[in-house]
Amino acid sequence: MKRYPQEQRNARVVRTRDVLALSRLALLLFCGLVLTCGFVFAAQRHFGAVQSGYKTESLRAERKKLIEDNQRLALEKETSSTPSRLETAARKLGLQPATAGQIAPAAKPARSISSEEVTENKTNMKEKSGR
Repeated sequence: MKRYPQEQRNARVVRTRDVLALSRLALLLFCGLVLTCGFVFAAQRHFGAVQSGYKTESLRAERKKLIEDNQRLALEKETSSTPSRLETAARKLGLQPATAGQIAPAAKPARSISSEEVTENKTNMKEKSGR
């Protein structure tokens, strides 16, 4: 391809820099950068919230499972401690029912001390120590 004219007359023309256009470009780049950073920050927060939601849901499911296991084990404990089962388990261990001679009568309960007796004892103690 041939260009006409072959010699260019404006080869020595030097362009001046447009400072206003450069400043607008810099401002536009800065605003774009701030906007992009805002979107990235919002996305991070959103994904963190979603991840926390998943974690919370899995913890709820685990808690529900543990509560059901606890109820099942409590029921098992109650059924295994019935007198009929305890008796059969004791017989398997070789234990026998208690005879009348092995049972001791219940001890008498200790008598309660009235507040008057407490004050009398304190006064008696003071008199003895004062001598």
